[in-house]
Amino acid sequence: MFNFEEELKKLPKEPGVYIMRDDRNVILYVGKAINLHNRVRSYFRENIGRGPMIDKMVSLIARFEYIVTDSELEALVLENNLIKENSPKYNTLLKDDKTYPYIKVTVGEEYPRILFSRVMKKDKSKYFGPYTGAAAVKDTIELLNKLYHLRTCNRSLPRDIGAERPCLNYHIKQCLAPCQGYIDREQYREQVNQALDFLNGNYNVILKSLESKMQAAAEELDFEAAAGFRDLYNSVKQVAQKQKITDSAGEDKDVIAMYRDDREAVVQVFFVRDGKLIGREHYYMTNVSFDSKAEILENFVKQFYAGTPFIPRELMLQCEIGDRELIEKWLTGRKGGRVYVRVPKIGSKEKLVELAAQNAKHILEQDRERLKREEGRTIGAVKEIAGLLGLEHIDRMEAFDISNINGFENVGSMIVFEKGKPKTSDYRKFRIKTVSGPDDYACMREVLTRRFRHGLEESKELEEKALEKEYGSFTRFPDLLMMDGGRGQVNIALAVLEELKIAIPVCGMVKDDNHRTRGLYFNNVELPIDTHSEGFKLITRVQDEAHRFAIEYHRSLRSKSQVKSVLDEIPGVGPARRKALMRHFKSIEEIKTADVEMLAALPEVNRRAAEEIYRFFHQS
Repeated sequence: MFNFEEELKKLPKEPGVYIMRDDRNVILYVGKAINLHNRVRSYFRENIGRGPMIDKMVSLIARFEYIVTDSELEALVLENNLIKENSPKYNTLLKDDKTYPYIKVTVGEEYPRILFSRVMKKDKSKYFGPYTGAAAVKDTIELLNKLYHLRTCNRSLPRDIGAERPCLNYHIKQCLAPCQGYIDREQYREQVNQALDFLNGNYNVILKSLESKMQAAAEELDFEAAAGFRDLYNSVKQVAQKQKITDSAGEDKDVIAMYRDDREAVVQVFFVRDGKLIGREHYYMTNVSFDSKAEILENFVKQFYAGTPFIPRELMLQCEIGDRELIEKWLTGRKGGRVYVRVPKIGSKEKLVELAAQNAKHILEQDRERLKREEGRTIGAVKEIAGLLGLEHIDRMEAFDISNINGFENVGSMIVFEKGKPKTSDYRKFRIKTVSGPDDYACMREVLTRRFRHGLEESKELEEKALEKEYGSFTRFPDLLMMDGGRGQVNIALAVLEELKIAIPVCGMVKDDNHRTRGLYFNNVELPIDTHSEGFKLITRVQDEAHRFAIEYHRSLRSKSQVKSVLDEIPGVGPARRKALMRHFKSIEEIKTADVEMLAALPEVNRRAAEEIYRFFHQS
């Protein structure tokens, strides 16, 4: 039993991070403190005006723990990491599922490529971005490859030069075929350098070059080539015009402002790169009911810049935030160069911040109706299902399905919905081990037994090792188990749960003769449901998703089993010989017509293997 009085006395007067947990060991809140002793004790004093949300959290705390750090800066970094990893219920959270597109130029390769990337790694490549639109990035990459005839293949050059025939891009004059040695390394590098100039914003040289090529082609009456250069010229001009100058200083900065209502806040960010406004993006912050504007912005800055790979030289904020100097120091360390956090008061910079705030207000007001509809489709639908079944609360639902064709490759699927939305990270696939033949009930028994037994074993291991981690996809059990079918499937699930001594409500999603969802089978009764309700639509989505996930897994196994060459059936022919044969002869028909001498002439095929291949194709 956790003794609060004793543990509070042990708190050190040092900087660090504290973690509040409930009676299920779930993290409720993560915070940092310059003095852990004073900060953590403050939660357990009475009548200090903390607000109802914090009071509610304190009432749920079953234990707390802390991690001492060497400095407040270390505590800030650790706090960010723990919040990002655990998404505690009572922390103000950035709802950020976005990953930003970058243009990656692999300058570390001898023959570089221009690639689309959502991850900025510390490698030898050059990255441009982040950009806010993936489509624009892909268009730009396509344009650059057309302009400079760069390779798009994954061949390892110069090692593979001449190993294979040139691809289609060479034949349609979109690649200079370095894979064949048709262009040397220095000439190819010059093409790459011009592409880098383009990405750095030096458009004039490119425009002049394209204009001169267009005129030269027209003078030689090569109107097709002239039209191609004209189209490229217009594309480059369009890209150049999209860059709106906002700051003559040409620096990188993010402009950040927000707008809030009672439940959520929207933070708007304008991305300014090299003095150009390249895009904007908005983010939702939750659990903001009792936070000030400054606290919301501070939480956003800490959480957002803990995860984004690019940090600009300056952040322009709507208002002053706490820990500004500490955050500047942290961001400077992450960037490897000085970072400033400022609040502009006058001039064009202040107007830009005001514009960001107006955009945030517009987005939140515009989304209110959408959010209300979304809540009806998700949380409202879950409440409707809970009411229909007479359950007090449903948060997590799990559904299972079996897929096979006449018992071939039996597989099972487990899908998870939380708060009415799919949680794909917790989806699981099962390849049936103990059942051969088309026996869906036996397959379902195996899947459920493996799922819940695995969960029990993981939970026991966590308890024995006192591991401090959030419940995973198996250790966390559902509030409702939804079976694809009626009484038979429900009884299988109940039998498995009873055998494992687990108490979870189980319902069956019953279909009619036309294979459409009809109602729920629960406690030996089929419950009809309004087919126009959000609850009914959610049940249908769950049922369809479980079926889709199982079918896709089964299809992938079937395709893998069918991807098999006839050469695999020949004794002595493995992957290396098969590849050598196909590379040399180009088709199975050519291999069939080859004699032993021709087959044995390949370095990878010895005389004995050549005889086996010939015998395989010519035996009666």
